[in-house]
Amino acid sequence: MTRRPDSPAATRGVLAIIPAFNEEENIALVIADLCLHEPDCDIVVVDDHSSDDTARRVLESGAGLLPLPFNLGIGGAVQTGFRYARRMGYRFAFQFDGDGQHSGEDVQQLLEPLLAGTADVVVGSRFLKGGGYQSTMLRRVGIRIFEGLNRLTSGRHLSDTTSGFRAYNAGAIDFLADNYPSDYPEVESLTQLTRAGFRIAEVPVTMRERQAGVSSISTLQSFYYMAKVSLASLVSMGKPWRR
Repeated sequence: MTRRPDSPAATRGVLAIIPAFNEEENIALVIADLCLHEPDCDIVVVDDHSSDDTARRVLESGAGLLPLPFNLGIGGAVQTGFRYARRMGYRFAFQFDGDGQHSGEDVQQLLEPLLAGTADVVVGSRFLKGGGYQSTMLRRVGIRIFEGLNRLTSGRHLSDTTSGFRAYNAGAIDFLADNYPSDYPEVESLTQLTRAGFRIAEVPVTMRERQAGVSSISTLQSFYYMAKVSLASLVSMGKPWRR
């Protein structure tokens, strides 16, 4: 069982940030997976005002819980995790989805460039390794569009710009605690980080299908998502981002 992040025994080394909204069917298994493969990391679940038993399942699993008083969406939930990591002085943090798509087996590979000092941010890409779940056809089309958009706005190529499986050093945590986008943040945040001078690396990971429940993004919302993120990334390209 993992230590709660507020435990006096916490190392302040690595924090797992798990944003969750109505994930009562998945969250205990997600926490157990992390405990199995990363027993020394601290875990905090940011419960985005779930209407089910997500919070209770988190506490029963022994992880830390940050309950939000109202629903902020994925951006606000993850930024809450960054602000907590900064306040508590963690050296590294990584995002880990609460729906069971990510594997604890890949965490060490995600952290290695940070530990070696060769990157400030590491993105886990489902497209570098091959195999595993690679999303629906519609979403893969969107991912390719965002790949080209990211190349335009940041001047570099990343194969999986929508991946929510990412790791950060203390400098990137500090930056994103103040600047993380509030709505559909994955693509836009890469533009911000690149233009602020952070070094971004990609490593291959294996994704799984959502283990239970349904995604909060419907087909109709996917079109809105592509339009909104594209516009936001282009706006971010023109801003003078600073570390």
